[in-house]
Amino acid sequence: MARLEELYNEKVAPALMQKFAYKSVMQIPKIDKIVLNIGLGEAKDNPKVIDAAVSDLELITGQKPVVTKARNSVANFKIREGMSIGCKVTLRGERMYEFLDRFFNVALPRVRDFRGINPNSFDGRGNYATGIKEQLIFPEIDYDKIDKIRGMDIIIATTAKTDEEARELLTLMGAPFAN
Repeated sequence: MARLEELYNEKVAPALMQKFAYKSVMQIPKIDKIVLNIGLGEAKDNPKVIDAAVSDLELITGQKPVVTKARNSVANFKIREGMSIGCKVTLRGERMYEFLDRFFNVALPRVRDFRGINPNSFDGRGNYATGIKEQLIFPEIDYDKIDKIRGMDIIIATTAKTDEEARELLTLMGAPFAN
């Protein structure tokens, strides 16, 4: 069992139960899933870019990514329906907790001039989204083997009903929010 999952069961859930005075343990918010997404606009010119991004995401998450395709054509961007334009991975269960642990404790401190993640990036329904500018902050990525520095979006979906509950959940899980 992942370290963060044990932390949630032993400390986070009881603390949330006490703070928000839930009547049932089923009301306690928990992390539902984590989605990592890389959008690749340059894939329309060079299809090999998708393979590099897929291999990077696979190294970071330990799971095979899904290639995302354009839903409709956009003439201004020179994109036709069905073209590959990115890749994504949805993490759940033990892999999700293991990734979250590595993200908060290993990857984020490696960001240049890191002062914490934005505490205002909640969507109003208890989900958190953040973006990173380079995949190099993850120790699994070898600097010499990458062709281009790419960013990615990381979305943490929770079962919390409000942003306040979700912020408290992530803070207790070890999220380094900026003050």
